[in-house]
Amino acid sequence: MAHLEARKHISPDSNFPITLHPKFNPKITAHTPPEPIRSEITPPPDRALFADPSKSSLLSIPSLKLTHLTESLGTLLTGIQLSQLTPTQLDELALLVTERGVVFFRDQDLTTDSQVKLFEHYGILDRHPAQKDVKHVIIKGSREDHREILKYTPWPSGDFHSDTSFEINPPSYSMLRMEEHPEVGGDTAWVSTYGLYDALSPHMQYGFPLSHPLFCPFTDSGALDRKFVETLHAVHTSRLQYDTIIDLWGVGPNRPPIDTHHPAVRTHPVTGLKALNINPGFVTGFAELKKVESDKLLDFFAYHIHSADDHAVRWKWEVGSVAFWDNRCTNHRVIPGWYEAHFVDYEMTCERWKANT
Repeated sequence: MAHLEARKHISPDSNFPITLHPKFNPKITAHTPPEPIRSEITPPPDRALFADPSKSSLLSIPSLKLTHLTESLGTLLTGIQLSQLTPTQLDELALLVTERGVVFFRDQDLTTDSQVKLFEHYGILDRHPAQKDVKHVIIKGSREDHREILKYTPWPSGDFHSDTSFEINPPSYSMLRMEEHPEVGGDTAWVSTYGLYDALSPHMQYGFPLSHPLFCPFTDSGALDRKFVETLHAVHTSRLQYDTIIDLWGVGPNRPPIDTHHPAVRTHPVTGLKALNINPGFVTGFAELKKVESDKLLDFFAYHIHSADDHAVRWKWEVGSVAFWDNRCTNHRVIPGWYEAHFVDYEMTCERWKANT
């Protein structure tokens, strides 16, 4: 927490740092983003849509071994090198990722340049607000106490999220490759947002009959076929991360902070499955609800996500490991730890998609 401005303002009564409002934090107020807010785009077709549903080219590789790590999500592919896959096999891999949420690999021979080249197959390479290199972002390990940091800077950096879900066109796929890593610690967890949606009780999914005055047009059946959560728009914001990037990371974000309203439940454009589009990292409320109503519902979804062990997978990294995941049907988080060594990994996101579907 050495970079936090609050560390310079110690209470004489408690001897603990005093949290500063972002408007009065000189580091935050002094920064002017060099780029404008993004405009909406129409991305190219998802490469998974070009894949053979049977994935015959990928799955027929003689040395390939496929292991599902949990029933809900997470698949390990061994016996192959990502660098050697054909365009057809890369498309089929994307389809597998949309179905299983996240696919893992060990002992890969990718370099930063070859990872960039491979990932460009899937569409437009995205750029994180704090990313200075146009091709990738380098993520370094931290021994910071995420719970302690949250007292002094507003973004829950250690919590579940989908990468930059606040963007008008959030990224679809992400790929993370490990270059340095300790023997113990630094794991990453993913949770299936397909599974999170399916695990909701019928009364959470089906809020009111369509004949209820809240809904229009009316129907004669009165059937409980209007899904409550599906009527809501989640408020995804980069404001909290914006302040934290400057104050804690010491990096100036490329773009101004934004709020974007995305459907709380979305239909995946490849699989057609419904997924919960809510994450604690970037969602601060619901557009249709009052503040206290939003807060209580967010409390429930935080519990729902963190208790979903039956829809989660935890990955132990090694040097040369790669994770390839779909942000449209997963949330993920780093598992905090007290390991001595740091880790360095390279992440790329791509194929910004139209989220309002």
